[in-house]
Amino acid sequence: MRAEVLKGHLDALILAVIADGPMHGYAIIEALKRRSGGSLSLPEGTVYPALHRLEGAGLLSSTWSTGEGRRRRVYELTRRGRRELGVRRSEWRDFVNVVEAVLA
Repeated sequence: MRAEVLKGHLDALILAVIADGPMHGYAIIEALKRRSGGSLSLPEGTVYPALHRLEGAGLLSSTWSTGEGRRRRVYELTRRGRRELGVRRSEWRDFVNVVEAVLA
């Protein structure tokens, strides 16, 4: 998938994946890839800055976890993040309906 198509939607996609439960960065990357049928194979350099941005905006919180001999940062949605995901889902549905009406 072309990067410019993804632009503006990455944050919502990350929020949606993390809504399933707390995840570390690599698990988020793998969940995006799996849920998109392989279309979203994103590099760490794309996902990690978005995670930091979302955490800075108060939409995610994170804690350090140790598992499998590794120390990992685990991210989860905050209450504000859940509300924002709801807003973004609604905006997405509206957008899809408008584009579909024009293209159909």
